[in-house]
Amino acid sequence: MPKPHPALQRLDVFVGEWEICLSIGDQDTAIGRTVFEWTEDGAFLVQRSEAKVAEDIPPEWVADSPFPVTSVMGLDDASEELSMLYADGRGVHRVYRMSFDGGTWRVWREVPGFDQRFTATFSDGGGTINGYWEMSRDGSTWEHDFDLTYRKVA
Repeated sequence: MPKPHPALQRLDVFVGEWEICLSIGDQDTAIGRTVFEWTEDGAFLVQRSEAKVAEDIPPEWVADSPFPVTSVMGLDDASEELSMLYADGRGVHRVYRMSFDGGTWRVWREVPGFDQRFTATFSDGGGTINGYWEMSRDGSTWEHDFDLTYRKVA
């Protein structure tokens, strides 16, 4: 298999299978698995996620559950900026900008009426990723949406 572009190789730490847990406050809302793997030519990193929504959460969250989710991460080789294409089981499709410095992973988009941002940090020698999503309706006031934890299993 060809090697990914050198600027993409820093994403190798994501490759593998992870257990994921989404939570709001102290309540787990979904538990599942996600797999990160390179496409055959090493040009893109693909993330596929499946999760089961908890039974004891508010019905509006059940109705808004995004699973399954597929994301494709890639690079502009001139600017070395990362982007992520996102699609989910609700029929939602989004384009995010992304950065990763080896320890902090950021994903964001600026769209009038619904800005989003995700910030996560690696710990446990790269075996855990703890992050959270935020949203803004006006581009300046941010509210916490949910927490997302990854634990590497393979």
